[in-house]
Amino acid sequence: MKTVNIRLNGQAVSRPIDDRLSLADFVRDHCLLTGTHVGCEQGVCGACTVMLDDKPVRSCIILAVAADGMQVRTVEGYQGDALMQAIRAAFNRRHALQCGFCTPGMLATAYDILSRIPDLDRDRIRVELGGNFCRCTGYLSIIQAIQDVHAQRAGSIPSKSLIHAAE
Repeated sequence: MKTVNIRLNGQAVSRPIDDRLSLADFVRDHCLLTGTHVGCEQGVCGACTVMLDDKPVRSCIILAVAADGMQVRTVEGYQGDALMQAIRAAFNRRHALQCGFCTPGMLATAYDILSRIPDLDRDRIRVELGGNFCRCTGYLSIIQAIQDVHAQRAGSIPSKSLIHAAE
């Protein structure tokens, strides 16, 4: 057993845990934040993606003890974040979610893409989403949602126009 001390969604969290507990299971089972979904448990599907010190990671293959002293941000940790609000609104407008299983990981990855890459096009978004699987939407609506937010942030499309473009 080891005590893990992290900042989870801005709050200090300290818990004694088994050394072999994944970060995903720590967040879900020990902190009761179930927005992080666990799919493949091998780091392949991307459903469990969270931000660890502002970088996207697959929480199913990261040990919670490896996150000791770090900041973890789950899908529940974006209250008041303007970029995430824009991403969620675009996902809603573009119907970029259906069953919702991949959505937390997709949102975290979209946030990372939009935060990190100033010059985005459809092909670059597709490459960046390569580690996130969605079995429902066919990806087109997810890519369009990310493109919408990128265009809005670049000032090339006013936010009202985005609503009409999606209709």
